[in-house]
Amino acid sequence: MRQAETVESPIHKVSDWNGSTGDNWVSNQMRLDAMLEVFGTEALAAAAPTAGEHVLDIGCGAGATSFELARKVGPDGQVLGVDISQALLDQARRIAPADISVSFERADAGEAPLPQAAFDLLFSRFGVMFFDDPARAFAHMRRALKPGGRLAFVCWRRAAENDWVRLPMGAIEDLIPTPPPPDPEAPGPFSFGDRDRMESILGQAGFADVAILPFDHGIPFGRGENRDAALDDAVAMAFAVGPLSRALADQPQDLRARAASAVRKAFAQRPGETSVMIDGAAWIVTARNPAA
Repeated sequence: MRQAETVESPIHKVSDWNGSTGDNWVSNQMRLDAMLEVFGTEALAAAAPTAGEHVLDIGCGAGATSFELARKVGPDGQVLGVDISQALLDQARRIAPADISVSFERADAGEAPLPQAAFDLLFSRFGVMFFDDPARAFAHMRRALKPGGRLAFVCWRRAAENDWVRLPMGAIEDLIPTPPPPDPEAPGPFSFGDRDRMESILGQAGFADVAILPFDHGIPFGRGENRDAALDDAVAMAFAVGPLSRALADQPQDLRARAASAVRKAFAQRPGETSVMIDGAAWIVTARNPAA
């Protein structure tokens, strides 16, 4: 959900990913990977990596998809994971399995020097929605693909379709002033929510055979040994990462306590015992670099 955040906006700062935001993601890495796993699995199926391929994993975070890609391409393949967060890359190196070959580099894939025509596949799990100039960034990355090489990624649809934003932010709308909605085309988690815009960006970048398919699935948000523990953990995670954490960052403790109660009530409307099951809505996107 992070790579190539080139805009220093109040919501998405590159510096944050090498500060508190990056540290929070490392602290919550196992829970966040559990949330996103099913979406990454669907994108990997669409990407169809095979033995011996060279893959660039864009916005690799703590490496979950890089590890899976490395298993699929095998010892004769290569996987390079890139991300802007040093903290997440350090975590990826710490937890990397010993029996796979994968490397990591701190870089903004949208502008960093990349080897030309070196990769069979560009892949990303929620790591491509933050480019300041997405058409230029994708054109830059396409040049790193071999002729006929593939692009596959998963990105969020609109915020209103995703409970991880809709539920907590809706719960506090009577407690603090509602912030103005962001520009839907500004860099951020939902900047690719509009299918037509995304198709246009990839076309401008020179990709062919663009396919954009909706993918909806439940998300396990928080975890615990029982229902109450799972609800408490869901609230804690909402306060740690995502838009709620930013909205309440400078609020007094009494308001934060009321917000926690309201958010817990919202999550309590959702099913689940050891996790709160919320709705997630994404796009699975594939495209091809035209043959020379």
